[in-house]
Formats: sequence, structure tokens, C-alpha cells
Amino acid sequence: MKLEIYADVLCPWCYIGKRRLTAALAHPAGRTGIEIVWRGYELAPHERRTPGPTAAEAMSGWWGEQAPARIARIRSLGAAEGLELNLHLARPVNTFDAHRLVKLAADRGRADQMMELLLHGYHTEGRNVADAHVLQRLGGAAGLNAGEVRAVLDGDDYADEVRADRRRAAEHGVTGVPSLVIDGRPPVSGVQPVADLQVLLRNDRPADPAS
Repeated sequence: MKLEIYADVLCPWCYIGKRRLTAALAHPAGRTGIEIVWRGYELAPHERRTPGPTAAEAMSGWWGEQAPARIARIRSLGAAEGLELNLHLARPVNTFDAHRLVKLAADRGRADQMMELLLHGYHTEGRNVADAHVLQRLGGAAGLNAGEVRAVLDGDDYADEVRADRRRAAEHGVTGVPSLVIDGRPPVSGVQPVADLQVLLRNDRPADPAS
């Protein structure tokens, strides 16, 4: 089974979904032999590299009076997975270089560790994941070679791969994150309950498309 995970560092649901997917994969009854591929999906490709308003402030602009309740729900669901989602600290920025760093990590067998550190750095610590110095430190924490990380950030390595993920997402019908594409079938939500994810990963039947 090939499991493609479309995600963006800016998305709190992606962090929640990653935790649930990890739990589903760790279950004794879970399926083995799953190839996991992280696919970049930029939620804000035109965002600046310098932080602006917080995620909570942006959500208030989107949702108005409903924002406090929605933010509280996201934080509560995150807490249920052991996550501290500090939406009042996280400030959306451009994630193109972060996705390039995940590609380097994938080539070194450390994509999962890299995504975890990026998500934690952004959502919990409020780090600027577009800043080269921040990415350099996170890459080192993920076990990547400092020289290789610096070379990627100073150049354009993996840029084509990240852009290819955009096209691949469109071809598969991915319109939001987190989305899972299993063996090339239609995308499904990646933030389902653990038990439902276990069923998806255990069975060969086509999954129901994401709503």
C-alpha cells in the first residue's frame, strides 16, 4: 500500500491528523508494508516569509463571532491527542522552503521526524517556519546534515518536487488538508478517528471520498 499524505505546516488539523495516523499505524492489528509519502500542499503560497497576524487573529477574520468557539474546539481536539496548539502564537508564513526541507528529509529517511518538528515548532512554539535559521535548527534536530540543509535553503533544490506536489494534488482531486490518497484512489480526510483510519489502512477496498 502506498499512502500519500497531503499536508501543510500551517494547518492545525494536519498536526491532529498526524497524531491519529501515527496511533492507527501503531495498532497491533494495523497493516504492515505501508509506504508513506508526505506531499506538500501550500495553504497560503502567496504568504510572506515575515510573520504577520496570528493564526487566531486570522481565524477571527474568517469566522467572526464563531471564531472563539471554533478555536477552542481545535485546541481541545489537539489536547486530546497530547498537542498544545497555541493559535495565539502561531503566525502564518510561506511554507515553500519548509516543504523543500521535508523533501530532503524524505531522501534521508527522516520525513516523519521533520514534519513533526515543523508542526511542533509552528503550532506549539510559534516559530517562523519560513526563516532559514529556524529551518536550519529544526533540520539539525531531525538528524539532517547541517551542510545539506544549508545547501537546500541557499539554493532551489526540491523546488520542482514541491511544485509537482501541487499538480499531483489537483490531479487527485485534493482540495484541502490533511488528505490521504491510498494507492492512487480518491482522497479521503486525514483527520478521521483512529478506528476509522485503521479500517482504511487494513482494507484493500476503495475508500469513500473525502467530503
